[in-house]
Amino acid sequence: MTRPGRRGHRVPGKRGEGAAPKPAPVTTDPRALALAALVRIEEGAYANLVLGPMLAASGMDQRDRGFSTELVYGTTRMRRACDHLIDPYLLRPLDAPTRSLLRLGAYQLHFMKVPAHAAVSATVAVAPHRTRGFVNAVLRRVAESTARPSDLATELSYPDWLVERLIEDLGAEDARAALVQMNEPAEVNRREDGYIQDLGSQWVADAVGAERGERVLDLCAAPGGKATAMAHAGAHVVAADLRAQRAGLVAANAAASAASGVSGWAGGGKVSVVIADGRRPPWSTAAFDRVLVDAPCSGLGVLRRRPDARWRVQPGDAERLAGLQRELLVASMDLLRPGGTLVYSVCTLTRTETLGIDDWLAAEYPWLEPLAVLGSPWRPHGRGSLLLPQSEGTDGMFCLRLVAGRPVGASLRLAP
Repeated sequence: MTRPGRRGHRVPGKRGEGAAPKPAPVTTDPRALALAALVRIEEGAYANLVLGPMLAASGMDQRDRGFSTELVYGTTRMRRACDHLIDPYLLRPLDAPTRSLLRLGAYQLHFMKVPAHAAVSATVAVAPHRTRGFVNAVLRRVAESTARPSDLATELSYPDWLVERLIEDLGAEDARAALVQMNEPAEVNRREDGYIQDLGSQWVADAVGAERGERVLDLCAAPGGKATAMAHAGAHVVAADLRAQRAGLVAANAAASAASGVSGWAGGGKVSVVIADGRRPPWSTAAFDRVLVDAPCSGLGVLRRRPDARWRVQPGDAERLAGLQRELLVASMDLLRPGGTLVYSVCTLTRTETLGIDDWLAAEYPWLEPLAVLGSPWRPHGRGSLLLPQSEGTDGMFCLRLVAGRPVGASLRLAP
């Protein structure tokens, strides 16, 4: 599963970090609020960080908040397709607010199917007086347009390289289906304890197999969903994160989950939060029964819930992050007791971060023996399991489970 990533590394497609949003003008008009948010995003703000505070300060009812959220997320997601509709009617470059406003109108007209008279008039109403005539003229032409994109990347509104990369790594049919699915809004899934977590992430936590009384390390834990899920199974989970702010988020989520009134921590399970660099872990050899390395990644499996991530991720990010993933895995190996389980997971679909990591582990650490691949809707992917977004409407995930086949404390660590 852009914004700075967890654990202190700048990672495209990762939630919850970035500069604190600037105060935004308060408005009760959902289109005006959406426009203000879109301008902020165009300036570099993260959609998930900027929109929430604006909605909270707006005083709008739930219906208007939902409409404004759809406008912001949808317009950001489909901005390339919107530009395709707008650009034929432009004679000069546009400033960011005007282009954002035209994208907002185009999204309503062609993707939300808002009636033309309502979409055009309401969008023009939030335009500055100096541009209202221009915006009105362009959007009326856009409303009448029957132009269709001639290429897949424009049609689905992704960068060319991203579409080409997934086609190369997944095949044309699976790549297209994944890209189409990731243009759909993410569903809200609540666990029994009330924690909101995608089903794919819940299944990864289940795949760790944490049992009552076991000591489990979640090496890259923020925001804490998988750690709390494993604690509910009765395990003592040590949840680590590099940044104090992120560790604080894990602690807050753990406290809320434990106090949910559903079951608390079953069988003595608990979460202990630690600020630590996963590449240089402070624990002793063979300290854990299981280790989960839910590693920072390019996030190309979770683009539906991060609408601006597709425009932030860069072509070389997967290769760069694979180096970090290898460092984290090497650091985690000696933390396992003999016979312990190491689980590697990422919320992306690139070959480099899935099969590439699996191949490297198989070649360099043959004493890490693979467990069986996960069942449907997961599919075999190397020695691991791949969850495609189109399978169940979940996030895209890769999960590889390995067992320490001999005492790892005596092994010589190999450089990544």
